Amino acid sequence: MNIQIFGKKKCFETQKAERYFKERRIKFQAIDVSKYGMSKGEFENIKRVVGLDALLDKSCDLYFQKNLDKIRGAEMIQAIMLDNPKLFKTPIVRNGKQATVGYCPDIWATWE
Repeated sequence: MNIQIFGKKKCFETQKAERYFKERRIKFQAIDVSKYGMSKGEFENIKRVVGLDALLDKSCDLYFQKNLDKIRGAEMIQAIMLDNPKLFKTPIVRNGKQATVGYCPDIWATWE
């Protein structure tokens, strides 16, 4: 397994995901998405699996500041998300070509 956890430092769900893998002694790479962002290739691979709506945090203040509730074009939303990584819903857990958004221990158990 090659687990990557894209999360935010102060996100409770991200901390729960990290704890899940630590308790099972599964090595993972933690990436602070708000600090380092996500490459376009990683974003495309994850989006292909989970979809754009699952990746977008619609409860974030930045979502309304950028008027994303009024934008309909997916390409424009993607560009804004890549420029503003705080818009990602976290944690995004990736295992090769598989990915989940949020705390999903049932799915992670099938990866073991």
